[in-house]
Amino acid sequence: MAKKLQPIDYTSRDFDSIRRDLENYAKRYYPDTYKDFNKASFGALMLDTVSYVGDILSFYLDYQTNESFLETSIEYNNVIRLARQMGFKLNTSPSSYGILTFYIQVPSDNNTAGPNLDYAPVLRAGSIFSSTGGGLYTLIEDVDFSIPTNQVVVGTVDSTTGNPTNFVIRAQGRAVSGRTLFKEVEIGDFQRFMRVDLETARVAEVLSVTDSEGHEYVEVDHLSQNVIYKAIRNTNTSTNSTVRNLLKAVPVARRFVVEREGQATYLQFGYGSDSELLSNSVVDPTNLVLDLNGRDYVTDLDFDPTKLISTDKFGIAPSNTTLRIGYRVNLNNDVNAAVETIVGVDRPLLRFTSQGSLSQGIRNTVISSLEVLNEEPFVGDVSLPSSDEIKQRVFGFYATQNRAVTIQDYQSICYGMPAKFGSIKRAAVVRDFDEFKRNLNVYVVSEDTSGKLLSANITLKNNLRNWLLQYKVVNDTIDILDAQIINFGINYVVAIDLNTNRFTVINRANAALRDYLLRNQYDIGESILITEFYKVLQKVNGIVDVVDLEIVGRSGASYADSSYNFDSSLSADGRRIEGQDNAIFELKFPNIDIKGAIQ
Repeated sequence: MAKKLQPIDYTSRDFDSIRRDLENYAKRYYPDTYKDFNKASFGALMLDTVSYVGDILSFYLDYQTNESFLETSIEYNNVIRLARQMGFKLNTSPSSYGILTFYIQVPSDNNTAGPNLDYAPVLRAGSIFSSTGGGLYTLIEDVDFSIPTNQVVVGTVDSTTGNPTNFVIRAQGRAVSGRTLFKEVEIGDFQRFMRVDLETARVAEVLSVTDSEGHEYVEVDHLSQNVIYKAIRNTNTSTNSTVRNLLKAVPVARRFVVEREGQATYLQFGYGSDSELLSNSVVDPTNLVLDLNGRDYVTDLDFDPTKLISTDKFGIAPSNTTLRIGYRVNLNNDVNAAVETIVGVDRPLLRFTSQGSLSQGIRNTVISSLEVLNEEPFVGDVSLPSSDEIKQRVFGFYATQNRAVTIQDYQSICYGMPAKFGSIKRAAVVRDFDEFKRNLNVYVVSEDTSGKLLSANITLKNNLRNWLLQYKVVNDTIDILDAQIINFGINYVVAIDLNTNRFTVINRANAALRDYLLRNQYDIGESILITEFYKVLQKVNGIVDVVDLEIVGRSGASYADSSYNFDSSLSADGRRIEGQDNAIFELKFPNIDIKGAIQ
């Protein structure tokens, strides 16, 4: 008679429980075969080995399962991949954005006693400038020094007559961090859903893709998007004064999407080939049946889904050609620039209107006189968001569904603004109930080159306003405002173990607080939880008790110009410092703003 096996306990998944079950199994079914369960025996070795392997397999099974879901995922790259599955794209190479001020010296016009505008050139987009910190910045629009709105001052005068000999013209233009690089890629035979690796780190954006036949490939959000909208200059003289550009829908058969994995950047092309370029075609349903040999009939179950995408509906992939790819890349991690630090003229592209009739010597003098200066900081988000931040942004992004109705929708769309228009560190949206209209106050803050909070420049705020206009509800109005930066410090007193070194304990405590604040940076409107600081300090080795802890304000030349009454903002139970909807807390200098003492 066959022996009856006991059911296996599948809840045993750790080392001890697996070993216990194996030992009980051996004692039950092999009592006469093996009796030596001594910890030093060979049998114990085998039990430990199997338990060890089972424990590891169980761990990795749970770990990989958790990494398959956004909510439980831990690894940064996996979080980014799962976010991409939900339509959220994270640019791992942030950009900074701002206004550059240019000065150029032109000779005087003897006839008008003013500047000779024939020698006032156009500084073309693509010109490159540099900062004292080594960052590069590219001009993204033409700057015309001859337009009358530019500021003009006398540069030099004749010492004898006192008449001006040169004038200095001041003009401004928008610029973005990084420089433009080009890459040529040889493409062989046709390949469906071909990927091209740019093989360059810190790619901020792809600017152009063309093949050797002159075909242009356009970046889209997804390969099924076969129409883009272009701004076409309005040539109608009766309307172009109020409407400068016309919005035109353009079908694009040749298209690609940009995918990022860590620091790597890929171009993903579509399914179709040049022979299937039928941009206006609709898939014929009669051609979708899957051909099966041996059958003289068909059913609605025999369906070939690949034939749905065998046209250009997922884009045309290049083949047997050479792709020329232009892209902008940040050469270093620090893309921000403080005021008056962008002063290097690296590669100016100047064009004179009547170049053939002008003196070569004077033109060279004008070109060499070009100077640049940033009168406002170039700010962006120099540090990538944490995994938890990405998750919250993804959940908000998915809920918005490409429209802004709720407060959460607006906040999510703020973080979705392309990096080439500037990056914000924090954003908060507050409904202004004091207004008769549906007005929204959007509070934003950026960060400087060292990661310290900084008010966003006017250019970034204007770009954010324009970005929100395409998503907002018709009757909503938007104001972009600076969030108030409130700097604070931590003073604490602790009781320590008498057998420990007091200086070592204080250093440990300060380091623990610094690490906590680095991992848990405050959001706009968020309160300071004093109890969390108590918990951090109580876990420090050598501290017996936290006697006292106080949050104090920090002010002065190195801190933000704001005042905040911490005493009146302390909650009744003393557990937290209440935040404000338009303010954000920052411990700016951890090495000096955290002060500890021994009782």
